[in-house]
Formats: sequence, structure tokens, C-alpha cells
Amino acid sequence: MRLILVRHPAPQVNSGTCYGRSDVAVAPRAMATVRANLQATLPTGVPLYTSPLRRCAGLATALAQDLPSSTLRFDARLAEMDFGTWEMQPWHAIARADIDAWAADLAYYRPGGGENVLAMATRVHAFLGDLLCEQHETAIIICHAGTIRLLLALQARLPLEETALRAANNAHKIAYGETVVVDF
Repeated sequence: MRLILVRHPAPQVNSGTCYGRSDVAVAPRAMATVRANLQATLPTGVPLYTSPLRRCAGLATALAQDLPSSTLRFDARLAEMDFGTWEMQPWHAIARADIDAWAADLAYYRPGGGENVLAMATRVHAFLGDLLCEQHETAIIICHAGTIRLLLALQARLPLEETALRAANNAHKIAYGETVVVDF
């Protein structure tokens, strides 16, 4: 199965803000630009899955209208990681000791009391398992950089803890509106 992974457009948050699971909006102009770029490149008639967070759901809803015969499904397992009390805080305002504690235990530490990377990996893995059972030739997934990193790491078919660590240790290089293709 070919997965076309699309990162949402840039959200309306200040640079340097931790926004994980926060349901932040996207500026209409940013949405229109990403939508126009994707209309020309995405296949039609394939299922479209999305995180329910506005920055993904808005783009997915628009693309479902643009791509004939594309079905749209919302799935909470595609949401970004929950950073608990860190959500919507400037990264520089989060205690260095807390960030160091997370860096020392990437798989199990719960930043801000939220979700740990292993828990996120578990839910993304469950989504992928269900999706693969549907046996589509191709599917489009509108989601977040963290979700994309985990889906890419899952391709190696490692134990979930190793998958979580692989995804967490990979530098974040996925641009807003970028498309990444992976075959399973």
C-alpha cells in the first residue's frame, strides 16, 4: 500500500510555541496555498484520512471536495502528541530540567504530564494496522510532523519502543504542506 502523507499548513501560532495537540487554526491564505499545490499532485478516487485537529481537518475537507470520489475519514489516532501543560507555552518558558528529563527518556517521559512518545506510537501503529487491513492501493493521510515521523519509523517493523525512539531521534525536517510518500 502506498501512503501519501501530507503535513498540515502552518498554524497560526507564534514561532517557538509548543502546540502539539492544541487545536489551532490555519490562516486562510496558508490553507489556500497548500490546497492549490496539492490539488495538482494528489491522485483522485483514493481514500483520505485525517487528524481531527482543525489544521488538518480543514485541509482534508477541502481536498475531499477537490479530488473526485475521494472518501474522507477522521481518525483521532492521527492527532499530534499531547504535551499536557506545555501546550501553547513558548519552548523557552518550559523549565530546562523538564526538557532535559524528556531528552533523557524519550519513549516514556510524559512532557507536561501529557502523552509519551511510546503511547503515541501505539495509537499510530493501531491506525496503520487497521488501514493496512483495508487493502487500498493508495491512501492519502493529512496529519502532523510527529505522526509522519512515526509512520515512517513503523516501516522498519521494529518493536514499538524502538519505533518510538527512532521517530523521536530523527530531526524534524518536514515542512508545512509537504508530501512524503511511503510504501508498506
